[in-house]
Amino acid sequence: MFICCSMRTLPLGPLQAFEAAARNGSFRAAGEELGVSPSAVSHAIHKLEDWVGGELFEREGRAVRLNPGGEALFRQVSAGFDEIRHGLEIVGSRSGNVLRLHCAPSMAAQWLMPRLKRLIAEQPGLEVRLSASTDYPRFLNDEFDADICYGPPRQEGLITLPLGEETVTPMCAPDLARRIASVEDLRALDLIESEHKRVRWSAWFAANGLTPPPPRGSRFDRSFMAIAAAVDGMGVTLESTRLAESELASGRLVAPLAGKANDVSYVGHYLVFPHLTKPRRAVRSFTGWISRELNLDLPAV
Repeated sequence: MFICCSMRTLPLGPLQAFEAAARNGSFRAAGEELGVSPSAVSHAIHKLEDWVGGELFEREGRAVRLNPGGEALFRQVSAGFDEIRHGLEIVGSRSGNVLRLHCAPSMAAQWLMPRLKRLIAEQPGLEVRLSASTDYPRFLNDEFDADICYGPPRQEGLITLPLGEETVTPMCAPDLARRIASVEDLRALDLIESEHKRVRWSAWFAANGLTPPPPRGSRFDRSFMAIAAAVDGMGVTLESTRLAESELASGRLVAPLAGKANDVSYVGHYLVFPHLTKPRRAVRSFTGWISRELNLDLPAV
């Protein structure tokens, strides 16, 4: 069927719903991304199918899969949206290569901020707008380009790049470290707890074949506060050496059981951004930079 249309009649809303559903393989995930209900996505898709005169998806329960016609349309629509985004970058406020980055608060304060000056020096023309709220960005309304999140992202349909393993080990001020010669010595000390850490004291003691002592010590909901408390001599914190690298390098914190106990390693942080045919120049530059900083082999984007 031949369809002649103008920009006035072009169904941009249904096309946006189609692109998100095709990319995610799910009406529900597309709805989460767009901030609408799955039924609204389904309604928009039906409207587009009526408009083009044929079905675009094969429905398999809650999952959807593009049929050949849908695949052909998706290639064109995806490329078209990328061209629109590129055009907005050229003429809009982001033409100066602006990176709008969200980051987990402790990663931002402890790791990224000390490197921000070097990042900008190594990426001429880059302007960084950094947010460190505790909420995961939904990438709605194009408010962020990328996120460094703690733990795997909760949203589907994103490019997700693990930022390597982090080592979690007990750390404390040097004066307190003199009282720690073995794991058992920790039982007599205040153990600072980070409430939202994925690796906590119970897991660390289990890795060393021991039951954890009863909770005793201050509790914080952010790693940067737990690290600061340990520097002030309030007890022993269990934290990532990546987040505490500045304090360890300066000697304000030490790891008294390094080489004497089993530490826990895990992937804590991820770089995520929307799945576009061609990510923005600022995102590509930042991905290359963080790959070098962490000595990782992240794929080119």
